[in-house]
Amino acid sequence: MNQLCRIRVRGQVQGVGFRPFVWALAKRLGLRGWVLNDAGGVLIEAAGAGLDAFVHALRDEAPPLARIDAIEVSPLADADLPDSFEIIASAGGEVRTRVTPDAATCPACLAEIRDPTARRFGYAFTNCTHCGPRFSILMELPYDRAQTTMAGFKLCPDCDADYRDPADRRFHAQPIACPVCGPRLWFEAAGQEVPGAALDLAVDALRNGQILAIKGIGGFHLACDARNGAAVALLRARKRRPTKPFALMGTINMIRASCTLSEPEATRLQSAAAPILLIDRVTDALAPQIAPGQDMLGWMLPCTPLHHLLMDAFQAPLVMTSGNLSGEPQVITNADARTKLARFADGFIMHDRDIARRLDDSVERITAHGPMVLRHARGRAPGTIKLPPGFEDGPQVLAMGGQMKAAFCLTREGEALLSHHLGDLDDPLTWEEYTRALQDYGALFDHQADLVAVDAHEGYRSTQAGHAMGLAVHKVHHHHAHLAACLGEHLWPRNGGRVAAIVLDGLGLGPDGTLWGGEVLLGDYADFERVAWLEPAPLPGGDQAQREPWRNALMRLDAAGLGHIADRLFADAPRAVVRQAVAARINAPHSSSAGRLFDAVAALLGLCPKQISHEAEAAMALEAIARRGCNPQPYDLRHSQIGEIAISPLIHEICADLEQGRAKASIAARFHTTLAQIFAAPARRLVDRGDADAIVVAGGCFQNAMLLECCVNALAGYRVLSHKRLPANDGSLAFGQALVALAALSSTERTPPVA
Repeated sequence: MNQLCRIRVRGQVQGVGFRPFVWALAKRLGLRGWVLNDAGGVLIEAAGAGLDAFVHALRDEAPPLARIDAIEVSPLADADLPDSFEIIASAGGEVRTRVTPDAATCPACLAEIRDPTARRFGYAFTNCTHCGPRFSILMELPYDRAQTTMAGFKLCPDCDADYRDPADRRFHAQPIACPVCGPRLWFEAAGQEVPGAALDLAVDALRNGQILAIKGIGGFHLACDARNGAAVALLRARKRRPTKPFALMGTINMIRASCTLSEPEATRLQSAAAPILLIDRVTDALAPQIAPGQDMLGWMLPCTPLHHLLMDAFQAPLVMTSGNLSGEPQVITNADARTKLARFADGFIMHDRDIARRLDDSVERITAHGPMVLRHARGRAPGTIKLPPGFEDGPQVLAMGGQMKAAFCLTREGEALLSHHLGDLDDPLTWEEYTRALQDYGALFDHQADLVAVDAHEGYRSTQAGHAMGLAVHKVHHHHAHLAACLGEHLWPRNGGRVAAIVLDGLGLGPDGTLWGGEVLLGDYADFERVAWLEPAPLPGGDQAQREPWRNALMRLDAAGLGHIADRLFADAPRAVVRQAVAARINAPHSSSAGRLFDAVAALLGLCPKQISHEAEAAMALEAIARRGCNPQPYDLRHSQIGEIAISPLIHEICADLEQGRAKASIAARFHTTLAQIFAAPARRLVDRGDADAIVVAGGCFQNAMLLECCVNALAGYRVLSHKRLPANDGSLAFGQALVALAALSSTERTPPVA
């Protein structure tokens, strides 16, 4: 290699200790030159005999949080380099680099806050280049302290020395702080700061059954003692959240005391992302109100020094749920917390480091077929996704996502950037947050969209906003976007051939103008056709059918000629009024929704209330009881492999089992197995006759791990693609929309699929 080179490193290389790493590596290899951060990532000019080894070590020895996409080496004929190797001031320019997600406390910082001899002993804002806040404090690139919410905290001489010492792990750690110069923690009650040690006061309050609002890394949480049934019940009453499961925070040993924790689950919990992880419950040691009717608990480990110190002091699990009014975004400012959370919280753990953007906790699960992401948020966002082969040179696209579980996606130079979870756009404040996040991401990443991709449903606020931007708009059908998102996650080439796709979710608008949700599609990024689908049923009351599962059961029973069973099961429901409205075709659109079929079966089995209090409550109850069913055999149904899939025979079988007194767990398990077989049959047929090269399973229903496992088992011997890095639900919809829009501009050249 030429002994004088310019080296460009692209990827997740800012805020991860990359420049100090480069400096130390260059010193070790006897190089002279410089390194800086700029909007394109990290730029190096270096000279010396060790350049070959230097370039290889950049990738092989990179810091733990770094993710390198490319190392570009250009020889230089001449350069004015210093005699030694230096880190020089950052430069601006066109943004081409990644932003690092927030990272959980590293072992070194954790040991430090527990060491009575350390300067940062007990300090709640300890961090280094390997951990701490990143995206949640960043205001603009490049990632330097002056561009973060730490800008107002002037470094003390000791921290300044750490920051400038190449041998220190805080060398150029932008959020560096200590008790002398950094953010301050305090406890508030009744609108006033309470004198004393904040964490001691907090622990006393928790032990007395009180509810606390705690300012975390991406927003406020509401916390209480997870062993105290009265405290948990009080939190439910104050939040008006009767059944939706609460998340928990605890140590690994606390988790093992109530759940079966596998090694992959422990590894996931202990990752830098520190997500909430759904884990099988085995004991009832905690308050029963935490997750009513569920056989899993959502656990996370402490992810900041503040949370570690609190857990060390309290020595027991805590409920840790989002600090917000029902349906609204999580609160992030001290002022909003005092205003909005005072009705819930008896006390507040406050601090004075501002949160630049709210980030909910990521929610994940480990299944028999690998990891599953249910919510893409803190610790994962704003990670970039490599676009599949053939998409490298497309225009910049802004994809707007859907209405529920809203997230948008930006594409540029062969990469996609999927935003963090934003929520339900029906809520006005969530809508404000969505529009603010669009502006935030556009400015932060210097994104200039050439094309906007939107869902085909004109009633979605995200779709309406896309049309209002004054740019070219590409409409994408909902289930096509689900298909494309799963293909894209697996790097299926742009022209790699068609796949069969089993897409099961709540609902989305189909090309025929009806509401789909239980489909087998044949297609690729550019196009698709519908091959098989659930027999449609009315949704009496429209959206009300989603909130009241008995309505879906009534429609399926009536269609099967079993109205008398509906009359018995739902005797106190307004059946006559609903039937009249359906007969008159008043607000009763037909839908092939698999999600509403799950609701119907849950209502048939008496597993859910007349009106549910949160999304998917009925389906979650059905999965929970189905997991207790032993060796479920599918119902012996004759069903068409292509075209409309009749559901009435399945309803007859379920009712027959009920009449015979079969256990509800067995019926629920048989339903899962049968549904998987029903959808697997046409998908297998498409592959067998050469129309498809693989089978995709996607859509929100595949958050149900039992359904996923049943489908994968029914597709044994076939290549199956399912989501592992992105949500199967509408949280990945925008990524699929972007790919479909880009494919619409493509040539017809075919690339072989990835092996």
